[in-house]
Amino acid sequence: MPGSVLGHPEAERLMRILVTGRDGQVARSLAESDCDHELIFAARPDFDLADAASIESTLERDRPDLVISAAAYTAVDQAEDEPDMAMLVNGEAPGVIGRAAANIGAPVLHLSTDYVFDGSGTEPWRESDPTAPHSVYGKSKLAGEQALAASGATHAILRTAWIYSPFGTNFVKTMLALARDRDTVEVVDDQYGNPTSALDIAHALIRVADRWQSCPSLGANRVYHFAGDTSMSWAEFAQTIFAISKRQGCAHCSVEGIPASQYPAKAPRPANSRLESALFAETFGHPLPDWHASLTETIRRLIAA
Repeated sequence: MPGSVLGHPEAERLMRILVTGRDGQVARSLAESDCDHELIFAARPDFDLADAASIESTLERDRPDLVISAAAYTAVDQAEDEPDMAMLVNGEAPGVIGRAAANIGAPVLHLSTDYVFDGSGTEPWRESDPTAPHSVYGKSKLAGEQALAASGATHAILRTAWIYSPFGTNFVKTMLALARDRDTVEVVDDQYGNPTSALDIAHALIRVADRWQSCPSLGANRVYHFAGDTSMSWAEFAQTIFAISKRQGCAHCSVEGIPASQYPAKAPRPANSRLESALFAETFGHPLPDWHASLTETIRRLIAA
Protein backbone atom coordinates (compact mmCIF):
# COMPACT_ATOMS: atom_id res chain seq x y z
CA MET A 1 0.00 0.00 0.00
CA PRO A 2 2.29 2.76 -1.28
CA GLY A 3 2.57 5.72 1.03
CA SER A 4 -0.24 4.47 3.22
CA VAL A 5 -0.30 4.62 7.01
CA LEU A 6 -3.30 2.32 7.32
CA GLY A 7 -2.56 -0.50 9.71
CA HIS A 8 0.84 0.96 10.58
CA PRO A 9 2.27 -0.90 13.58
CA GLU A 10 3.81 2.21 15.07
CA ALA A 11 1.87 4.91 16.87
CA GLU A 12 -0.95 6.12 14.64
CA ARG A 13 -0.11 9.27 12.74
CA LEU A 14 -1.94 11.60 10.42
CA MET A 15 -3.56 10.16 7.37
CA ARG A 16 -3.97 12.17 4.19
CA ILE A 17 -7.68 11.97 3.36
CA LEU A 18 -8.83 13.24 -0.01
CA VAL A 19 -12.47 14.40 -0.03
CA THR A 20 -14.20 14.81 -3.39
CA GLY A 21 -16.03 18.11 -3.54
CA ARG A 22 -15.64 21.21 -1.42
CA ASP A 23 -19.01 22.93 -1.14
CA GLY A 24 -21.41 20.06 -0.53
CA GLN A 25 -23.06 19.55 2.85
CA VAL A 26 -20.92 16.56 3.82
CA ALA A 27 -17.68 18.09 2.53
CA ARG A 28 -18.29 21.29 4.49
CA SER A 29 -19.20 19.25 7.56
CA LEU A 30 -15.94 17.33 7.22
CA ALA A 31 -14.03 20.61 6.89
CA GLU A 32 -15.21 21.77 10.31
CA SER A 33 -15.05 18.39 12.02
CA ASP A 34 -12.61 17.59 14.81
CA CYS A 35 -10.79 15.18 12.49
CA ASP A 36 -7.19 14.57 13.55
CA HIS A 37 -6.11 13.78 9.99
CA GLU A 38 -5.09 15.94 7.05
CA LEU A 39 -8.05 16.64 4.80
CA ILE A 40 -7.52 17.54 1.13
CA PHE A 41 -10.57 18.80 -0.77
CA ALA A 42 -10.60 18.07 -4.49
CA ALA A 43 -12.99 20.18 -6.54
CA ARG A 44 -13.42 21.87 -9.90
CA PRO A 45 -11.73 23.09 -11.98
CA ASP A 46 -8.75 20.86 -11.16
CA PHE A 47 -10.87 17.87 -10.14
CA ASP A 48 -13.99 17.13 -12.19
CA LEU A 49 -16.09 14.00 -11.79
CA ALA A 50 -17.04 14.28 -15.46
CA ASP A 51 -13.36 14.13 -16.48
CA ALA A 52 -11.67 10.80 -15.77
CA ALA A 53 -8.22 12.21 -16.50
CA SER A 54 -8.60 14.86 -13.81
CA ILE A 55 -9.63 12.23 -11.27
CA GLU A 56 -6.66 10.02 -12.08
CA SER A 57 -4.12 12.87 -12.08
CA THR A 58 -5.42 14.28 -8.77
CA LEU A 59 -5.13 10.98 -6.92
CA GLU A 60 -1.72 10.26 -8.43
CA ARG A 61 -0.46 13.72 -7.47
CA ASP A 62 -1.88 13.88 -3.93
CA ARG A 63 -1.48 10.17 -3.14
CA PRO A 64 -3.95 10.12 -0.24
CA ASP A 65 -4.14 7.30 2.28
CA LEU A 66 -7.94 7.29 2.03
CA VAL A 67 -10.53 8.76 -0.35
CA ILE A 68 -13.95 9.97 0.80
CA SER A 69 -16.15 10.06 -2.30
CA ALA A 70 -18.70 12.66 -1.20
CA ALA A 71 -19.38 14.68 -4.35
CA ALA A 72 -22.13 13.72 -6.79
CA TYR A 73 -24.68 14.94 -9.30
CA THR A 74 -27.57 15.67 -6.93
CA ALA A 75 -30.10 17.55 -9.10
CA VAL A 76 -32.71 14.79 -8.92
CA ASP A 77 -35.26 16.33 -11.30
CA GLN A 78 -32.67 17.73 -13.70
CA ALA A 79 -31.17 14.27 -14.01
CA GLU A 80 -34.30 13.20 -15.87
CA ASP A 81 -33.30 15.65 -18.62
CA GLU A 82 -29.56 14.95 -18.35
CA PRO A 83 -29.31 11.18 -17.97
CA ASP A 84 -25.93 10.96 -19.69
CA MET A 85 -24.36 13.55 -17.39
CA ALA A 86 -25.91 11.98 -14.30
CA MET A 87 -24.59 8.58 -15.32
CA LEU A 88 -21.13 9.96 -16.12
CA VAL A 89 -20.77 11.70 -12.74
CA ASN A 90 -22.68 9.30 -10.48
CA GLY A 91 -22.39 6.04 -12.38
CA GLU A 92 -18.94 6.04 -13.96
CA ALA A 93 -16.79 8.37 -11.82
CA PRO A 94 -16.89 6.13 -8.70
CA GLY A 95 -15.31 3.37 -10.77
CA VAL A 96 -12.59 5.75 -11.99
CA ILE A 97 -11.99 6.86 -8.40
CA GLY A 98 -11.82 3.25 -7.27
CA ARG A 99 -9.30 2.20 -9.92
CA ALA A 100 -7.13 5.25 -9.29
CA ALA A 101 -7.30 4.66 -5.53
CA ALA A 102 -6.43 0.98 -5.95
CA ASN A 103 -3.34 1.96 -7.93
CA ILE A 104 -1.98 3.88 -4.95
CA GLY A 105 -3.28 1.49 -2.29
CA ALA A 106 -5.93 3.84 -0.89
CA PRO A 107 -9.36 2.58 0.23
CA VAL A 108 -12.53 4.49 -0.69
CA LEU A 109 -15.51 5.55 1.42
CA HIS A 110 -18.38 6.32 -0.95
CA LEU A 111 -21.71 8.02 -0.22
CA SER A 112 -24.85 6.71 -1.86
CA THR A 113 -28.59 7.14 -1.43
CA ASP A 114 -31.97 5.71 -0.49
CA TYR A 115 -33.04 6.31 -4.11
CA VAL A 116 -31.51 2.97 -5.10
CA PHE A 117 -34.68 1.34 -3.69
CA ASP A 118 -38.15 1.41 -5.24
CA GLY A 119 -39.73 3.01 -2.17
CA SER A 120 -42.30 0.28 -1.63
CA GLY A 121 -43.52 -1.13 1.68
CA THR A 122 -43.28 0.37 5.14
CA GLU A 123 -40.33 -1.46 6.71
CA PRO A 124 -36.86 0.14 6.86
CA TRP A 125 -34.63 -0.95 4.01
CA ARG A 126 -31.73 -3.23 4.88
CA GLU A 127 -28.49 -3.44 2.96
CA SER A 128 -29.41 -6.90 1.65
CA ASP A 129 -32.77 -5.82 0.22
CA PRO A 130 -33.10 -5.82 -3.58
CA THR A 131 -32.46 -2.52 -5.32
CA ALA A 132 -34.84 -1.23 -7.99
CA PRO A 133 -34.46 2.52 -8.55
CA HIS A 134 -37.20 4.35 -10.44
CA SER A 135 -35.46 7.66 -11.16
CA VAL A 136 -32.46 8.47 -13.36
CA TYR A 137 -30.71 9.78 -10.26
CA GLY A 138 -31.31 6.52 -8.37
CA LYS A 139 -30.20 4.41 -11.33
CA SER A 140 -27.01 6.47 -11.70
CA LYS A 141 -26.16 6.13 -8.00
CA LEU A 142 -26.71 2.38 -8.08
CA ALA A 143 -24.44 2.16 -11.13
CA GLY A 144 -21.81 4.05 -9.15
CA GLU A 145 -22.02 1.57 -6.29
CA GLN A 146 -21.53 -1.27 -8.74
CA ALA A 147 -18.66 0.47 -10.54
CA LEU A 148 -16.80 1.08 -7.28
CA ALA A 149 -17.35 -2.51 -6.13
CA ALA A 150 -15.86 -3.76 -9.41
CA SER A 151 -12.93 -1.34 -9.39
CA GLY A 152 -10.56 -3.41 -7.25
CA ALA A 153 -10.40 -0.79 -4.50
CA THR A 154 -10.95 -1.65 -0.86
CA HIS A 155 -14.13 0.25 -0.10
CA ALA A 156 -17.27 0.81 1.93
CA ILE A 157 -20.48 2.29 0.57
CA LEU A 158 -22.66 4.36 2.91
CA ARG A 159 -26.23 4.96 1.81
CA THR A 160 -27.93 7.85 3.53
CA ALA A 161 -31.07 9.97 3.13
CA TRP A 162 -32.78 13.28 3.79
CA ILE A 163 -29.55 15.17 4.49
CA TYR A 164 -29.65 18.54 6.24
CA SER A 165 -27.01 20.82 7.76
CA PRO A 166 -26.17 24.46 8.41
CA PHE A 167 -24.74 24.54 4.86
CA GLY A 168 -26.03 24.68 1.32
CA THR A 169 -29.65 24.10 0.35
CA ASN A 170 -31.73 21.65 2.34
CA PHE A 171 -35.20 21.05 3.77
CA VAL A 172 -34.47 22.53 7.19
CA LYS A 173 -33.20 25.81 5.76
CA THR A 174 -36.11 25.98 3.34
CA MET A 175 -38.71 25.47 6.09
CA LEU A 176 -37.17 28.12 8.35
CA ALA A 177 -37.10 30.58 5.45
CA LEU A 178 -40.76 29.91 4.59
CA ALA A 179 -41.81 30.37 8.22
CA ARG A 180 -40.61 33.96 8.11
CA ASP A 181 -43.23 34.85 5.48
CA ARG A 182 -46.11 32.40 5.92
CA ASP A 183 -48.63 31.30 8.51
CA THR A 184 -49.02 27.84 6.95
CA VAL A 185 -46.94 25.64 4.64
CA GLU A 186 -48.10 22.61 2.68
CA VAL A 187 -45.76 19.63 3.08
CA VAL A 188 -45.99 16.08 1.73
CA ASP A 189 -47.25 13.67 4.38
CA ASP A 190 -47.13 10.30 2.57
CA GLN A 191 -43.39 9.95 2.01
CA TYR A 192 -41.28 8.66 4.90
CA GLY A 193 -37.58 8.70 5.66
CA ASN A 194 -34.86 9.33 8.23
CA PRO A 195 -33.69 12.96 8.49
CA THR A 196 -29.91 12.82 8.68
CA SER A 197 -27.45 15.48 9.80
CA ALA A 198 -24.48 15.96 7.47
CA LEU A 199 -22.45 16.72 10.58
CA ASP A 200 -23.32 13.25 11.87
CA ILE A 201 -22.39 11.72 8.50
CA ALA A 202 -19.00 13.46 8.68
CA HIS A 203 -18.37 12.03 12.15
CA ALA A 204 -19.35 8.56 10.92
CA LEU A 205 -16.93 8.78 7.99
CA ILE A 206 -14.10 9.85 10.27
CA ARG A 207 -14.99 6.96 12.60
CA VAL A 208 -14.51 4.51 9.73
CA ALA A 209 -11.23 6.19 8.79
CA ASP A 210 -9.99 5.88 12.36
CA ARG A 211 -10.99 2.23 12.59
CA TRP A 212 -9.43 1.42 9.22
CA GLN A 213 -6.17 3.04 10.26
CA SER A 214 -5.64 0.30 12.85
CA CYS A 215 -7.65 -2.47 11.15
CA PRO A 216 -7.83 -1.94 7.36
CA SER A 217 -10.01 -4.99 6.72
CA LEU A 218 -12.73 -4.12 9.25
CA GLY A 219 -16.09 -4.19 7.48
CA ALA A 220 -14.44 -3.64 4.11
CA ASN A 221 -16.08 -4.14 0.73
CA ARG A 222 -19.63 -3.93 2.01
CA VAL A 223 -22.65 -1.65 1.75
CA TYR A 224 -23.94 0.10 4.88
CA HIS A 225 -26.82 2.38 5.74
CA PHE A 226 -26.25 5.43 7.88
CA ALA A 227 -29.27 7.62 8.56
CA GLY A 228 -30.99 9.33 11.46
CA ASP A 229 -32.33 7.01 14.14
CA THR A 230 -36.00 7.98 13.70
CA SER A 231 -38.23 7.93 10.62
CA MET A 232 -41.08 10.35 9.87
CA SER A 233 -42.96 11.98 7.02
CA TRP A 234 -41.83 15.24 5.47
CA ALA A 235 -44.79 16.94 7.17
CA GLU A 236 -43.78 15.53 10.56
CA PHE A 237 -40.23 16.66 9.90
CA ALA A 238 -41.46 20.19 9.18
CA GLN A 239 -43.60 20.21 12.34
CA THR A 240 -40.58 19.22 14.41
CA ILE A 241 -38.45 21.93 12.80
CA PHE A 242 -41.02 24.58 13.65
CA ALA A 243 -41.48 23.30 17.20
CA ILE A 244 -37.74 23.56 17.84
CA SER A 245 -37.57 26.99 16.21
CA LYS A 246 -40.50 28.20 18.30
CA ARG A 247 -38.80 27.05 21.51
CA GLN A 248 -35.77 29.06 20.48
CA GLY A 249 -37.97 32.14 20.03
CA CYS A 250 -37.80 32.22 16.25
CA ALA A 251 -40.03 31.87 13.19
CA HIS A 252 -42.53 29.04 13.03
CA CYS A 253 -45.80 28.26 11.28
CA SER A 254 -48.48 25.61 10.88
CA VAL A 255 -48.08 22.58 8.61
CA GLU A 256 -50.80 21.27 6.31
CA GLY A 257 -50.10 17.74 5.15
CA ILE A 258 -50.73 16.97 1.48
CA PRO A 259 -50.26 13.84 -0.63
CA ALA A 260 -47.26 13.65 -2.93
CA SER A 261 -49.66 13.61 -5.87
CA GLN A 262 -50.40 17.28 -5.16
CA TYR A 263 -46.70 18.15 -5.34
CA PRO A 264 -45.72 16.92 -8.81
CA ALA A 265 -42.04 16.41 -9.58
CA LYS A 266 -40.32 15.25 -12.74
CA ALA A 267 -38.43 12.48 -10.93
CA PRO A 268 -40.36 10.01 -8.78
CA ARG A 269 -39.55 10.14 -5.07
CA PRO A 270 -39.53 6.98 -2.93
CA ALA A 271 -42.60 6.76 -0.70
CA ASN A 272 -40.55 4.71 1.76
CA SER A 273 -36.98 5.91 2.28
CA ARG A 274 -36.60 4.45 5.77
CA LEU A 275 -33.12 2.98 6.26
CA GLU A 276 -32.04 0.44 8.88
CA SER A 277 -28.59 1.48 10.12
CA ALA A 278 -27.83 -1.14 12.77
CA LEU A 279 -25.16 -2.89 10.68
CA PHE A 280 -22.99 0.22 10.52
CA ALA A 281 -23.30 0.86 14.26
CA GLU A 282 -22.39 -2.74 15.08
CA THR A 283 -19.50 -3.02 12.62
CA PHE A 284 -17.73 0.23 13.45
CA GLY A 285 -18.80 0.72 17.06
CA HIS A 286 -20.52 3.98 16.23
CA PRO A 287 -24.05 4.28 17.66
CA LEU A 288 -26.44 6.53 15.79
CA PRO A 289 -26.62 10.03 17.31
CA ASP A 290 -29.90 11.24 18.76
CA TRP A 291 -31.81 12.72 15.82
CA HIS A 292 -33.57 15.39 17.87
CA ALA A 293 -30.32 16.67 19.38
CA SER A 294 -28.69 16.79 15.95
CA LEU A 295 -31.63 18.70 14.45
CA THR A 296 -31.78 21.10 17.40
CA GLU A 297 -28.09 21.93 17.00
CA THR A 298 -28.45 22.61 13.28
CA ILE A 299 -31.45 24.88 13.85
CA ARG A 300 -29.60 26.71 16.59
CA ARG A 301 -26.72 27.39 14.22
CA LEU A 302 -29.02 28.51 11.41
CA ILE A 303 -30.85 30.92 13.71
CA ALA A 304 -27.58 32.33 15.03
CA ALA A 305 -26.07 32.78 11.56
